Amino acid sequence: MIHVRPATEIDLPVLLQVQRAAFGEYAGIYELSSWTTETLESLKEDAREKHIFVAETEGEIVGSVRFWTVAGVCVIRLLSVSPAYQSRGVGKSLIREIERATTDAHKLYACTMLRTARNIQFFMDLGYKVESLLPNHYDHLDLICFAKYR
Repeated sequence: MIHVRPATEIDLPVLLQVQRAAFGEYAGIYELSSWTTETLESLKEDAREKHIFVAETEGEIVGSVRFWTVAGVCVIRLLSVSPAYQSRGVGKSLIREIERATTDAHKLYACTMLRTARNIQFFMDLGYKVESLLPNHYDHLDLICFAKYR
């Protein structure tokens, strides 16, 4: 069973490990230095400014996601699921919990790497629609962005 809850400071080192493993899968496709080499200090700073949810199964953190709301738009960032737990509903549980928790947002917005068909299908399966392309964005990545309106 997957349990989603707000992250605590003691979760952050494990959250980084999960994030590194999840984004490490794309090392052959993209240069992902900022997502695979984030420091604990920068994560702690991000946690002061954003909400972070973790997903657990059997007491083990297997996923995380960060989000914040600005002017009625909930920005979803860094959805990470441990490779061993992908395709088991962890990512879906994290996104659904954001959708439930962000009652002040009229729009949910998330981007993923353009050359990741599995991620694109993931958001489309959750009812998100393609809204824009961001060529040469973070670390020179091409991103595809999705929105879901309420």
